[in-house]
Amino acid sequence: MRIGLVSPYDFAYPGGVNSHISSLAVSMARMGHDVKVLAPCSNKKALPKSQVIIPLGKTIPYPSNGSVARLTLSWWLVPKIKSILEAERFDILHFHEPLFPSLPWMVLPCSRSINVATFHAFYQRSFGYWFWKPLCRWYYNKLDGKICVSEPARRFVSRYFPGEYRVIPHGVDMERFSADLPPIQEFCDGKLNILFVSRLEGRKGVGYLLKAFQRVKAEIPQARLILVGPGNKSRYSDWVKAVKLKDVVFAGLTSYEDLPRYYRTADVFCVPAVGRESFGIVLLEAMAAGKPVIASDIDGYANVLTHGVDGLLVPPKDVKTLAYALISLLNNEALRQQMGANGRRKVEGQTWDAIAQRTLAYYGELMGQDI
Repeated sequence: MRIGLVSPYDFAYPGGVNSHISSLAVSMARMGHDVKVLAPCSNKKALPKSQVIIPLGKTIPYPSNGSVARLTLSWWLVPKIKSILEAERFDILHFHEPLFPSLPWMVLPCSRSINVATFHAFYQRSFGYWFWKPLCRWYYNKLDGKICVSEPARRFVSRYFPGEYRVIPHGVDMERFSADLPPIQEFCDGKLNILFVSRLEGRKGVGYLLKAFQRVKAEIPQARLILVGPGNKSRYSDWVKAVKLKDVVFAGLTSYEDLPRYYRTADVFCVPAVGRESFGIVLLEAMAAGKPVIASDIDGYANVLTHGVDGLLVPPKDVKTLAYALISLLNNEALRQQMGANGRRKVEGQTWDAIAQRTLAYYGELMGQDI
């Protein structure tokens, strides 16, 4: 089968949607399908080598959902897109976030393939969907099949565009994140490591985590906080210096090879996002690595984590409760090991190969054949 996966976001920049697309592409190609990714790109040298990517257009930053989306909406690309689609003759074009004003808006009208979409986003409300609904409806009606990554994502998009959706969640690379890799040596000094992996921005709760760690440090002097991910480091490092908080490491954006080693290094994984998360890929990664998770009790994360079983859910923006949860796990090695083992068992059936197979089966339903 010839499959095109269309991303709205700059593929040179990491993020949950692009990670999802990359993982699907690798798994489907391994199963014998011809898979190509169509995506905007600001830096071709930063593109992953594990899949075939057709770069389309430069990007501009656009504030979205408490973060920054890097999108392209260059209509001069349309002739090139038509030429690519004519040459590739995809059986399936699979659009991710198809209603964002971005690359899918240019590819979808040109498509003569079966069109499938995955909706990833979760908001309490969307001014964009409300305001642009008549235009978005035209693109929506071009879709033959619709997928949501979680029940919260399904509820959100259904509010504006009622219809039939198949829920197929994110997956995790069990082989990669559960591998017996060496930890990061410089952090193997007897201290207890709290790991955060995400973008350094307010929506991900970094400020609340730092304030909670300040309390943790007063109770457990041998604790360390490791922050992995891109973003505005100085926004947070200046505060760390001002309050003289020790053992906070800003590791920045790590390599593909090193990320599992950071999970291996951690004693506790923590991501206290404040909301607007439809899922939590990093939660799956930590669980695959056998680490207990502390996360905010928000719809997207509660959809993944079971409180008291594979981790702890705490109210968002609650520094005191977050600190207490961290302290309780850092002080209880047996509980950490139990929760880590529970989490690993839970995600064993949620590999990317399993998610790719479910997605391919849905393609087959739309095409009227078994795949």
